[in-house]
Order: sequence, then structure tokens, then C-alpha cells
Amino acid sequence: MRKTINLNDNWTFAIEGRESEAVTLPHTWNAIDGQDGGNDYLRTRAVYERTFPSPHLAEDETVYLQFDGVNSECEVYLNGEKILSHEGGYSTFRGEITRYLAAEENLLRVEVDNRPNDHVYPQKADFTFYGGIYRDVTLLIVKRAHFDLDYFGGNGVQITATPIAGYHKGNIEVATYTNIPEGDVEITILDAEGREVAHAMSASRQQTLVIDPVHLWNGTEDPYLYTAQVRLVLDGIVTDELQSRFGVRDFHYHPSTGFYLNGRAYALHGVSRHQDRKGIGNALTKEMHSEDMDLICEMGANTIRLAHYQHSQVFYDLCDERGMIVWAEIPYISEHMPNGRENTISQMKELITQNYNHASIVCWGISNEITISTKDRQDMMDNHHLLNDLCHRMDRTRFTTLACYAMCGPFNKVAHITDTVSWNLYLGWYVPGLFLNDLWMRFFHLVYPGRCLGYSEYGCEGMPNLHAEHPRRGDHSEEYQARYHEYMLRCFERNPYMWATHVWNMFDFAADARNQGGEPGMNHKGLVTFDRKIRKDSFYLYKAWWSKEPFVHIASKRFSERTAKKITIRVYSNQNEVSLYQDGEKIATKHGRHVFTFRVKLSGTHEFEAFSGAHRDSAVFCKVGRPNPSYSLKDAGDKGANWTA
Repeated sequence: MRKTINLNDNWTFAIEGRESEAVTLPHTWNAIDGQDGGNDYLRTRAVYERTFPSPHLAEDETVYLQFDGVNSECEVYLNGEKILSHEGGYSTFRGEITRYLAAEENLLRVEVDNRPNDHVYPQKADFTFYGGIYRDVTLLIVKRAHFDLDYFGGNGVQITATPIAGYHKGNIEVATYTNIPEGDVEITILDAEGREVAHAMSASRQQTLVIDPVHLWNGTEDPYLYTAQVRLVLDGIVTDELQSRFGVRDFHYHPSTGFYLNGRAYALHGVSRHQDRKGIGNALTKEMHSEDMDLICEMGANTIRLAHYQHSQVFYDLCDERGMIVWAEIPYISEHMPNGRENTISQMKELITQNYNHASIVCWGISNEITISTKDRQDMMDNHHLLNDLCHRMDRTRFTTLACYAMCGPFNKVAHITDTVSWNLYLGWYVPGLFLNDLWMRFFHLVYPGRCLGYSEYGCEGMPNLHAEHPRRGDHSEEYQARYHEYMLRCFERNPYMWATHVWNMFDFAADARNQGGEPGMNHKGLVTFDRKIRKDSFYLYKAWWSKEPFVHIASKRFSERTAKKITIRVYSNQNEVSLYQDGEKIATKHGRHVFTFRVKLSGTHEFEAFSGAHRDSAVFCKVGRPNPSYSLKDAGDKGANWTA
């Protein structure tokens, strides 16, 4: 019925003063300079061009041009006429172009701009704003009578699926929007095996179907998805058809006992994700998105905060399929811009409209760390109330939230606008005192016992090439990062009322303004390196807490050369018993949870093996006379300072 033509190939790309080059989408011009530090990556206006033949159209067909992501502003020209413009770098947008097509060959020109301005978010944040057409471009051919394609990048179908009758049935409300008032809408609900479980046909654009019995979408344990097949029927002829997957679930939160999924307690523990990669920026392939999800699932997370912008539909689909609970947000971040109000509204409308049907999403994020440099406080507060109300009008099923920074205290009115609130706190990293995390959580819970509290960011820098026998705050060692997260995991166990906790960050990511850890341009708080090649020890620590897949992992194995005669070997495992062997001789068997420590002697080069049943890991540690200088941070750069400093 619908036809798509991919336009990712055969583009030329040009920046003023440089020779043009041939490129294939997805593409960004900041894949290198946006990751090398100095806060000097190129923010400019660039031009993409390509030609394409006019598609063969039937008399009743029309054509849309669709962009899945262009950062951050763009103007689109077809055969010399301006046909589209868009402000916002992370969402889908499209326009009908039939009347602009030439008889045979067409020239498509896209002017892309990531220069600083005062009206499009984000403008100030701790990550790189990669310029470019970094997601797919397609032609979409549909019949003239079709589901609406002109409202904030949506597909014209909105599905609200909730369990009823004691979770035995599913109530499926399907709202459809069409470009004509005539015609009937036929809805067929298919189960995961493709069998029909409900059907309806009516002239009404609002229909309700019941699935009996229903199979719930149950998070990572059982992320069951149905498919709604929706047809527009005019005079007995199907003129448009699309499919949308959905899950039947409900959720709520409680300020003392946390999050609930389908009526049962479901503690949310997971990570935040930035999308970029080393040498690639944000121009990702589907395979890269899948690799990210595989790593998150391997670790055992059950929730993802998709920071700080709308992510690819590919990744939202993966979240549905893997059962992730998702916090989705717009890039209203760090600094309120009085001229940016309309942009926050349009980005929020796009986020909700394009992602309403995703079972994984449970909340809409209003803003992040907005009080860092905001001057016009009243305008900022008004904007937050406006966005909060907008979310509730557009979506009665999900709650709102926001992420506050440390300088936004618990009494700040910003923290009490949305339904829930979370904080970005780095106590034990940017400031000394890991114990402050316990004090902060307990104080907030004491003062506001009816307010749901979460941690939206916590973490510290850790580099797999830096090591310390006695790790300390600010040394950027893999060992301090692991000790930090050991504390935080126990801290959350002591304070189980948190509605959700999200590690900052799953992956190292580029922030060209940074200069820390001996590698300018990077934020090294990830549990996995920027290129996804190395799982840091902290990754295995979280796997020991969260994953059900049996394993053992010897920590600090990259810290192989030691000067001490005695060292402590730490083993992370989700088993309750671990045995350690040195050069084939058993040292000890320990019983416990998650972290097992063994004190051993070093006199030369020794091989160690950790066992738990059939699961094993090995490492080599050797006694040396002098510390290996490569283990220590040589250029402290900005030391442990936050980027805001």
C-alpha cells in the first residue's frame, strides 16, 4: 500500500570555504572535531545536495519527503523552491512535495545549521551538538486519502492500551486521524504470532476494542507486543494501511515503595544513554543501536533514561522489544532562553506525538538542570508549568518528571512542578563524601514524604588505563569508579523508596568543552568505553547486582603490575559462592553477595582463577619494584571539576 524510497546515498556535502565531498547518510561534520576537546568544534551552516528521479505515481498517489533527524536547524529546497524548514535536531519531520516534483530529475538541497542561537534547544550542555543529516531520509508514497502525516511527524494513529478486569483483559482505544472526513477505519489486532485477537470497523475515528484474554507487556521478564493493523477504507477500497506495535500494561508510583508495573512492585534500576560513538558522532547505524541495547541488557538494567533529546525510533522499538522502562525527554537543558519557549513546545509535541504508542515509555521529561544558568526565573517557571500541562493534555496515561542539579535544592519550586522528580547528584565525585548521598535522600524523604524521588544521574569518571592501589576521588582510576558504584548500589538498597535510579552514563560520550582524565573532549563516566570495546569493572559490578546470567569477574585485571607484597583481589559475581586459586592452589572460598574480596601475597608473576560452579575468570598479577607510570594520570586537566565550573 505505502511505498518508501530511501535517499541515503549519493549526496554531496559542502561547507563554505571548503571543497565539496561525496557522502552517504547518516552523516555529521563533527565526528572528529566534536570529540577532541578545546570547545572549538565547527558550528556552521552546511549544504547537502543530491538528485533523484521523480517516482512513478498513480493518479491518486502523493509523495512526502521525510527526515528522521537533522541537527539542529534546516531549510529544504526542491528544484529551487523552499518546501520545508525545521527547528530541533532530534525528531522526525516531513512535508508533502508532489506539486514541487519535476518531470524527471529533481535537485534536493538541504541547508543544515548547528550555529549557536537563542531560540532552539539545546545551546548549553555537557555534550557535543553534532551538525548534519544524521538519520535516514526517505520518500513516502501514499494514496491521496491517507492517515494524517502532517501533525508533528506522527503517523496518524494513537493507541492507548490498558489492562482491565483484574489484568485479564486489555482495553484498546485507537484514535485515528485522517486527511479526509469520509471513509471507515478498520482495525485488526494481531498477537505476537500474527493471529487475529480483535477486530472492528467504523466511520468513527475513535474506536475501542477488547482483547480477551490479554497477554501483558511485563518489562524485561516478558515484553509481549501486539500489532494494530489499521486501514482507511473509502467506498469499499483500502486507501491506506499501517501497522503499529503496542503493549498492554499499566504502572504507577508510590513515594515510599517506588515504581509498580501491572500492579506489582517493580524496582527501576538502570542507566542513562547518550547516542554518540567514537569517530562516528551521532550518525549511527541500526546495528550500532542494537549493540547498545545488547550491552544494556547484558548488564541487567530494566530502565533507560534517554538523555537529553529524542532518540532514534530504532532504539525506542528496541526498548519495546526488550522490556525497558523508558524516561523520554526533550533537550530543554542547562539554560532557559526566553526566546525558546515555542521551541520547547514544538519539541515536546513532536516527542509525544511520534512516541505515544511505545509501550516502554512511562514518563515525559520536561527539563534537565535548567537552574544552572537561568536568569529569567519567572519566565522559566511559567514555561515549565506550560510544558507540564501540555504533557497531561496530550497524554493522560503517563506521568511527568524532570532532572534537577545539585544547586537546585529540595525546596526549590522547580522541583515540585512535575508528577515525580529526580536529581543529578555527584556526591563523592565533584564534592567529597559518599555518605552525603544517604543524608540527601533521607532528608528529602523526611521533608517531602509524599513526593516521589529518584536519581536521574550519578557517577564518576573512570578510565580503563588508569589504576590505583589506594583509589581516591579525582584520580580517574577504574578502581575508584568501581568503589564509588559499590557504595551507590548499597546506598540504594538502604533507601528503597526511590522511584528510579539511572547511572550516568552507560557509555562514555563526547563533550568537546571538557578536559579531564588525560583525554580532552570526553566524559568518561560511562560503564563502557566510547567505542563500546571495553566493559569497565563497574559494568560487571552492576551485572553482579542486576543480571540473572551466572558469571564471575576478577576486577582490576588491567592493573596487572603491582608494587605491594600483598594485594586485595575483588571478584564480582551474582553467585553466592566464589573460590579463588593462585597458580593452581586454592586460596579460599567465600560466601556472600556481589563483591568477594581475597587477600593474597605477590612475589613474582602469578595467575589467579576465580570459580563459581562452571563459571570462571582469570587474571595475572605480578610484583614489580616501581609503579608503572602509565597507570597514573599525567595531565589532570580540569581534575574533578564539573563542566559547569
